Amino acid sequence: MKITAFVGSARKAHSFGAAEEFLKYINDREKIDYEILNLNDYNLKICRGCKLCTDKGEELCPLKDDRDILINKMRESDGVIFISPNYTFQVSGMMKVFLDRLAFICHRPEFFGKAFTSIVPQGIFGGGKIVKYLDFIGSPMGFNVVRGSCITTLEPMTDKGKARNSRVLTRHASRFYKRLKQNSLKTPNLFELAMFRLSRTKIKTMQDETFGDYRYYRAKGWFDSPFYYPVKLGPVKILTGKLVDSLSRG
Repeated sequence: MKITAFVGSARKAHSFGAAEEFLKYINDREKIDYEILNLNDYNLKICRGCKLCTDKGEELCPLKDDRDILINKMRESDGVIFISPNYTFQVSGMMKVFLDRLAFICHRPEFFGKAFTSIVPQGIFGGGKIVKYLDFIGSPMGFNVVRGSCITTLEPMTDKGKARNSRVLTRHASRFYKRLKQNSLKTPNLFELAMFRLSRTKIKTMQDETFGDYRYYRAKGWFDSPFYYPVKLGPVKILTGKLVDSLSRG
């Protein structure tokens, strides 16, 4: 198995240390191939909002940088971790730049079966909302999301504070490892099912071959499938899917 951690911090301090401790816990239980990437070490340009990636295809993005190198790292991984310090009650600027460049994958998800989670080191408070934000981002990209965690790293760190963070990271890593070992396609909840059917119908009725989303959905066979991948749906979900299809066309 391979796990890649993407760290959105300009310095190798608490965020990098959290990644190391988290991955060490997993590696102690099963030898894995893992990598910690500092986004600051890569050339990532700020999104211009031209929408070429979402509308026509990501290959048409006018920004020539290391975006695809990082995306390929995600593709090669069984598990992915996004780690960002709490900067002014949000992710760091570098992490936000990275997330903006992944927008087209939220339109055209591809990371099904892969585990995802997040870690937010912070000084005082507000990190819980950032964890929810990062976990929310993982879902539309197709990941099996494991609820992230927030650790307090107010300096100077006390021994008690370090021990508390270690307990949080240990429990978190245990949950992530279990999800990673399952390596399965999850059954969608009603919201995930509804969003798929809504997106599918809108793309089919409002777009054509000139749009990247349309070509992607057609190639994947999603215009005629009940979900992104084969999955058994109960009567309630089947009915919900048909209802969303009907409302979307209306």
